[in-house]
Amino acid sequence: MNLAAQTNENLAHISNVLIYSAMAVYLLAFFANMAEWIFGSRSKVGRTAAALTGSRDAAETAEAAAAAPSVKVRGKQAGGAGTAVLERPKVVVRAAAGARDVPDGPGASGGDEQGDMYGRIAISLTVLAFLVEFGGVLTRALSVQRAPWGNMYEFNITFSTVAVGVYLTLLALKKNIRWLGLPLITTVLLDLGLAVTVLYTASDQLVPALHSYWLYIHVSTAIICGAVFYVGAVGTILYLFKDSYENKLATGGQPGSFATSVLERLPSSQSLDKFSYRVNAAVFPLWTFTIIAGSIWAGDAWGRYWGWDPKETWSFITWVAYACYLHARATAGWKGRKAAYLAMIAFACWIFNYYGVNIFVTGKHSYAGV
Repeated sequence: MNLAAQTNENLAHISNVLIYSAMAVYLLAFFANMAEWIFGSRSKVGRTAAALTGSRDAAETAEAAAAAPSVKVRGKQAGGAGTAVLERPKVVVRAAAGARDVPDGPGASGGDEQGDMYGRIAISLTVLAFLVEFGGVLTRALSVQRAPWGNMYEFNITFSTVAVGVYLTLLALKKNIRWLGLPLITTVLLDLGLAVTVLYTASDQLVPALHSYWLYIHVSTAIICGAVFYVGAVGTILYLFKDSYENKLATGGQPGSFATSVLERLPSSQSLDKFSYRVNAAVFPLWTFTIIAGSIWAGDAWGRYWGWDPKETWSFITWVAYACYLHARATAGWKGRKAAYLAMIAFACWIFNYYGVNIFVTGKHSYAGV
């Protein structure tokens, strides 16, 4: 039987057209997000600076008061005599890093009227692009009557669709993550550009080893985990930039005008740190299930549950890296930059597990090609 004859070329062509159309709409959404960050931030800068400068001024005032303690006289009810009682002044100090009580920027909860207009346009275009790209993924699946993640091209277009879906879902749940829009759309454009050029594979049937219901379970959960891990990684990267910015302000430094206009639109570093932790912690159990599901599938397909294949090995390394990150946050009390570095190492392991292992390393998972 000719497997290629089972491919619906018309649907495959429609899928390609929809993917390219989605890229065009994503590009418009990128420009709308850029407009919001540029124009919507002009009247909103200075929140972090004001908060940290106010804390610093309060600390200096308290230190001066400590050098010359005041005497307060309390009167006695009986006898009319007064008793002098020295009261130690309260010293106000700046909060520890990661808990500076800095307000979130307008990118987290909406900017001025002009910024909101560009933001609404950006979100509308993102929703439209998501629907078009989802249509491309769906028609790709229908063209071969199977799950649309049989090779790296299909994995890429599905992964970017799910990542945008996670973002829009969080927005629908009233989470203030508009700040995620620009880096997300930028990455999605790069991902799709790589997919349609370097990784493109014509629509075709799967090799016999992949004909299993575990393809739907194992790979779909891996895609969801990767998309959520990506969202957490973006929050971590932005946290590192915002934390450096806050530290510079707190020590009397003067960041450049470009850094100020951009970073003031972000939530506080504390908010970004919490967001990344909660996202990674929420999806970690699903990543654990993904590895277990892969092991069960390996037992059915290859007669063994674990063989230290490169893909299996790096999936486990990724699991260990995220486990170390979550353990450090939960027990060792790591917060801030040390935890952020661990989170970035874990996400780097996930990226290498996908791109590095699939492209540069040969193993039992190499049959799907790119």
